Amino acid sequence: MAELLEDDEIQNRLPDGWERDGDEITKTYEFDDYLKGIEFTTQVGEVAEEEVHHPEIIVRYEEVEVRLTSHEEGGITEKDIRLADLFDDER
Repeated sequence: MAELLEDDEIQNRLPDGWERDGDEITKTYEFDDYLKGIEFTTQVGEVAEEEVHHPEIIVRYEEVEVRLTSHEEGGITEKDIRLADLFDDER
């Protein structure tokens, strides 16, 4: 099991555009159209599967919201920060 990150560590390591929402980190990615958001969702899903750490993904017309937390640990861990960086690389 990964260790929970301290509040100040989360703030210092949160990638650009990501925000903390309680025990999750979140980011909303914007797209020109729905299908580009769907393509991104597929890419993010493949990365998550490789990392064996799965986000909540909410698809809207021109945006995709991604929410990360480590459920087993009960909050935000290094796994969440790593995945946030990897998702940003897909964009």
